Amino acid sequence: MKILVTGTAGFIGFHLALRLLDRGDEVVGLDNINDYYDRRVKYGRLSKSGIEGEILYGEAIESTKYDNYRFVKVDLEDKEAIEKLFETEKFDAVCHLAAQAGVRYSLTNPHAYIDSNIVGFLHILEGCRHHEVKHLAYASSSSVYGLNETMPFSVHDNVDHPISLYAASKKSNELMAHTYSHLYGLPTTGLRFFTVYGPWGLPDMALFLFTKAILEDRPIDVFNYGKMKRDFTYIDDIVEGLVRVIDHPPKGNPEWSGQHPDPGSSRAPYKIYNIGNNNPVELMDFITAIEKALGKKAKMNMLPLQPGDVPATWADVSDLVEDLGYKPDTPIEEGVARFVAWYRTFYGV
Repeated sequence: MKILVTGTAGFIGFHLALRLLDRGDEVVGLDNINDYYDRRVKYGRLSKSGIEGEILYGEAIESTKYDNYRFVKVDLEDKEAIEKLFETEKFDAVCHLAAQAGVRYSLTNPHAYIDSNIVGFLHILEGCRHHEVKHLAYASSSSVYGLNETMPFSVHDNVDHPISLYAASKKSNELMAHTYSHLYGLPTTGLRFFTVYGPWGLPDMALFLFTKAILEDRPIDVFNYGKMKRDFTYIDDIVEGLVRVIDHPPKGNPEWSGQHPDPGSSRAPYKIYNIGNNNPVELMDFITAIEKALGKKAKMNMLPLQPGDVPATWADVSDLVEDLGYKPDTPIEEGVARFVAWYRTFYGV
């Protein structure tokens, strides 16, 4: 297939692009390479996929490593550039992973989330609608569960109580996608990711921050006094789930009822999946795994729960198993060790 992957200078998009290229798909990557976090990591990912040299806005660059890969630097909110890309390329499928990420950043920079996650997503939907894209898969987030306390989190639960603008923007994406599936028959699948980690990961995530601080003999900030649980999901497991989803566009649920509406599906070709390890890990056990991989103890600064954070996440992945025969399963110790090995190599420490 010919697939547009947005966010290919980002963590998940980078890994997904390589996986699709390795199996023979033609991939066009898109990113604006913003300065939300260390650009060295973003340019490192691009270089790893053969995108090197000067990157000019709006001009496609051919990969030096993959004959079937090229990259274009574009803002999602640039309506004309996105329209031109869809008109020129005629994609079979789109995997939309580019977004303004981060719960805490959304507390101080709310406009970035509307521009990228709402306006930008509309431009992607319009591109898919007008150019006969056969399937749009897109990144949602476990953060949409907000104030929900029923564990594990199920896609069949109502999620109308987000506690950050980031979460609200991701819930909005799901609503917008359903509208396009209903009105225009566009098959859409939303993936609610649960705390993704691994090599080339996000510098603002706990694993990256903790590893850096421990190696530099600085204390780590441990929120909610360590009484946190996260369904940490290794990057390779996320990518495997994504590939299976891309290959299986939803057809609609014939048993869906407007009298008892199921939030996770529709009569329209619309579907939502959780992608998580289905095995929440105590934050203190996570820190222990990092200490073991580093061979060094952490100094801890115990703090209260941060605004916008939830104490626990836990993914019900039964729909993923039933529909696609897949369940993430990488143990936390194994995944953390792989990240630490990458970190030491990348930063030379």
